[in-house]
Amino acid sequence: MKRGYIAFLFLVLTTYQGFSQQDPLSSHYMFNTMTYNPGIAGTSGMICATALNRQQWIGFKGAPSTTVFNFSAPVSLFKIKSGVGLLVESDNIGFDKDINLSAVYSYLMELGQGKLGIGISLGMLNKTLNPSWQIPDGDGFTPPDQDPLIPGNKESFVAFDAGMGLYYRADKYYASLSVTHLTQPKIKFTKGLPYVSRHYYLTAGYTVQLPNPSFELLPSIFAFSDGKVAQFTVTSLLRYNKKVWGGVSYRAGDALTGMVGFELYNGIRIGYAYDFPISDIRKNTSGSHEFMVNYCFDISLGKSTMKYKSIRFL
Repeated sequence: MKRGYIAFLFLVLTTYQGFSQQDPLSSHYMFNTMTYNPGIAGTSGMICATALNRQQWIGFKGAPSTTVFNFSAPVSLFKIKSGVGLLVESDNIGFDKDINLSAVYSYLMELGQGKLGIGISLGMLNKTLNPSWQIPDGDGFTPPDQDPLIPGNKESFVAFDAGMGLYYRADKYYASLSVTHLTQPKIKFTKGLPYVSRHYYLTAGYTVQLPNPSFELLPSIFAFSDGKVAQFTVTSLLRYNKKVWGGVSYRAGDALTGMVGFELYNGIRIGYAYDFPISDIRKNTSGSHEFMVNYCFDISLGKSTMKYKSIRFL
């Protein structure tokens, strides 16, 4: 019981104090890029939708739980090649519940052998605190309502949020640079005025064709920082016939991840990742589970490119 209380208190304090490192983790970062980089919208030339659910630190009271949905499509606005998208994200940890809703636009241009997307996201961030404090018996403990920095009742606040990013995609590789919470949204709770810090992201990946043409190696890296701490992830996936993949990922100082996935005949891709924690938190959890569904289809929707001169075919 004591260990559970200490663990819950740890979650609460790391969530509330300073609002640092708020963006949720994702082991499927290579499929979930638009969550942190609006520049990717439209770069594939297809309409794409991704849904993701992450249950982190199973068995841990107040553990993070994240659900993400994003949608993007290439468009031509005033004959300008562009991409548009929508992001909906729900992230819960302890008694902190966050909802992020953003619209995405990217300007697309041909560059070298690939395509560059320059994107911006504009939306709102809703933070809700619904605290339930457990005060130990005995003297020397200050009740929450007497502390000038600790909220005692449920509070909710909505703030404007923005992000921007660059995403370059070529046939065999991609690279991405972005920042979220560009405006550092101020959260005006009754006690204190915390803010959401900027998060900086750098990702890159490459496709290596193996001697057997049915197999490809997909190494990638993912790095982010909130200006105070930095985290790095390296991943290596082996893909068979472009339909089935599996591999491992290492998040420095945090977790070792196993990943598997497959693509159905209708183009729907399904992935699963299991994070085995390597930090001290492994004593209180059996690990983390993450499920991903992704679907992309050609924007032409099967329209024929043939032209007919007969008036019978319009």
